[in-house]
Amino acid sequence: MQASNLPTKILIVEDDEDDFLIIEACIKDIPDKAFLIDWCYDYNEALQRIGQKRYDLYFVDYLLGAKTGLELLKEAIAMGCEEPLVLLTGIGNRDLDVQAMNFGAVDYLVKSEINTEKLERCIRYALERSAYIKALRVNERKFRNIFERSKDAVFLTSDDLVFRDVNAATCELFKYGKEELMRMSLYDLFTRKETADQLRERLSQTGEVEDLEVELLTRNKERRNCILSISWEVYSSGETYIQGIIHDITNLKRIERATFQIEKLRSTATLLRTLAHEVRNPLTNINLSVEQLKPEMDSEDSNIYLDIIARNCGRIDGLISELLDLSRPAEISLQRTRLQEVLDNTLAAASDRISLKNIRLELIYPEKPAFVMADKEKLRIAFLNILINAVEAVPAQSGVITIAIREEMPQQYKVSISDNGGGIPEENISRIFEPYFTSKTNGFGLGLAATWNILQSHRAGIDVSSQIGEGTNFMLTFEQVS
Repeated sequence: MQASNLPTKILIVEDDEDDFLIIEACIKDIPDKAFLIDWCYDYNEALQRIGQKRYDLYFVDYLLGAKTGLELLKEAIAMGCEEPLVLLTGIGNRDLDVQAMNFGAVDYLVKSEINTEKLERCIRYALERSAYIKALRVNERKFRNIFERSKDAVFLTSDDLVFRDVNAATCELFKYGKEELMRMSLYDLFTRKETADQLRERLSQTGEVEDLEVELLTRNKERRNCILSISWEVYSSGETYIQGIIHDITNLKRIERATFQIEKLRSTATLLRTLAHEVRNPLTNINLSVEQLKPEMDSEDSNIYLDIIARNCGRIDGLISELLDLSRPAEISLQRTRLQEVLDNTLAAASDRISLKNIRLELIYPEKPAFVMADKEKLRIAFLNILINAVEAVPAQSGVITIAIREEMPQQYKVSISDNGGGIPEENISRIFEPYFTSKTNGFGLGLAATWNILQSHRAGIDVSSQIGEGTNFMLTFEQVS
């Protein structure tokens, strides 16, 4: 809306000067209003003036020489004209009226019926509508800016959760392009069917779901822990849609699990050191006693028993040392290392096991070298322990192990080792890195404990996701070096 103390600037695009003078006179007769009125009779000049955005309102004649006012309307709107345009014609025609409105005109006037009253009403309506539309556009740009810049995934969907609009964060989260997502349903991205069914039921009952913790799958088959909130909404036309927001908490969950694991291992280490001290003291006394008794024992049988005692004391001492080593940070020598090289050496060490079970191996490496700071041999041991577990978990002949290196921002490489084995029960995932915890009948439970220790020394992140009957994925995160 124009400020009351400023004149309204109007451009009349009319190739007949007499008609222009009549319209100008009617406008100037409008009481209590100030106007600045210009005339233009050339089509191209009119387009140029519209592009300069110097006017508040345009009256456009339908006949403009070789071209028409409808063509001018269409070109003006395409140029981004936001000011109101009113079409003028010599003869009333309903089809022309509808066409003008479809092209973006705010009103339609028959020149033979024009008078001061009609023009006053037309100008007032056009300017009020223009101010209203401009305010809507400002709000739309503001909220679109919030929508696009949000770090959380924000989206609109149809009733069956097929995406209608998504922001850049949604594409980044799921690693799909916008056009690809527009052909998908949110239900397609759930890792667990039961969670999708639960969401569908709650939506149908209450019309909204707040802060539902879900696990969603990216294009790269990476599982992401998320908080989902969605609700039914209604357009002014009565059409329904669903709006939603997804907050990715994968890193928070990973940090939470890592912190819990570190605290648990720290408590275990304290217990082990105390236990080692308390056990080694009497163990030392037993060994000293055995050494004192040996010279005094003449019988062969007695010496056999003393040897048994000494050997078992040594075994206990070795187990204590092994446990203490697992509770200490691994001693490593960091060098600039290619992850591809370490993984290739790991695969070479496990090649016999992979061949014997006829396992299909899928490797996804980036074209450029993925350099990190690492101890090659120690990191190879860590990778090998994970790989051997995967080999043992997958079925013979139909087993598939996928090893991928992906570059992630900011400045990270992610190494994924996934399999299609039987999976790890959820209650066991938090324990797999504990010393001596194992679900294998012939295992010792030290491999993954050593892996954790090595990765912690490399300051590498480690995240494990698993689904019973589908497989397990180990995701390791390393800092890039140039």
